[in-house]
Amino acid sequence: MSDALASASHHSTLFLGTDDLAQVFSWDKAIEALKSAYAADCTEVMFPPRSMARGNGFWLRTLTGITPTGGVMGAKMIAANTRNKRASYLIPLFDQESVELLSLIDGNSITGYRTAATTALALDALAPAGPVSVGILGTGFEARNHLKALAAVRNISSVRVFSPNPDSRAKFKTEMAPLALEITGDATARDVVQSAPDILICAARSRDEQPLFEGAWLSPGMTVASIGSTLPEQREVDPDTIARANLIVADMAEEVAHDTGDMKAASQAGISFEKKLIPLADLIAGRHPGRTSPEDIVLFKSVGSALQDLAVAAMCFGRARELGLGTPLPQTIHPVLK
Repeated sequence: MSDALASASHHSTLFLGTDDLAQVFSWDKAIEALKSAYAADCTEVMFPPRSMARGNGFWLRTLTGITPTGGVMGAKMIAANTRNKRASYLIPLFDQESVELLSLIDGNSITGYRTAATTALALDALAPAGPVSVGILGTGFEARNHLKALAAVRNISSVRVFSPNPDSRAKFKTEMAPLALEITGDATARDVVQSAPDILICAARSRDEQPLFEGAWLSPGMTVASIGSTLPEQREVDPDTIARANLIVADMAEEVAHDTGDMKAASQAGISFEKKLIPLADLIAGRHPGRTSPEDIVLFKSVGSALQDLAVAAMCFGRARELGLGTPLPQTIHPVLK
């Protein structure tokens, strides 16, 4: 157990909200925590498949896990009402040794951070060495976070970003100005993809669940990240992209293969991808070499996992304790002898 977690024993439970997390979060530290977690020995039973309870227009989704690093265990719970278009995210963290409830954390903020940080970790390992050109399909929250995360680990030579809305393109460039990057806005996804960036980030799943671009537009050597198709009914990349990829890296390989709309569509089109699909953990731990040729088209596909949530949440909790941030709750849940 880390010093920060050890010192938390017998403390009150710490609540960390959106503002607290904004103060303690660091892209560098988040990516470092994820790299350590993915490189550590981890068994399937430490991170079981997610579960979902469904009602009439609402559901509760739970991701549970025990971290191989950081000394915590916990879950992310997502309560959603699709009729009202509302969702709430909560992460409880428990100490592995004392099983004390260390913290209750705003899971929505953690989700936004960990998704982009995990993508940056994967892209750093997969993209060619040196400065990279970046194409981004989308200008929203995920697009902004992904550019920030990637800029924390890579020297970015140029950025091209797609949105059909010129105001969105202008707002994106204004909000990303602190990164001091050369950013060009494009009115079509095709313009971005056919500019042949080293890295293409898909961060704008279409509303009608159609792929964002055609795989035929991809150039040899491109590294593509798809983060928006996480359920069977969702689409982001087309079967041709799956077919052209020489390597597919997934944060949750089994779930990506069987439970995402993109891969289901590829299977229905008769495209076999199982032999070129590997877990992100194998890449980060060095069990797979990753890209084997500069000409390879490589796809990173992410659905999110409890490992990511808990690694980043534990990092934020540790920093909050060190900096004296967060709100100690007046009461907590005490462990009992069993």
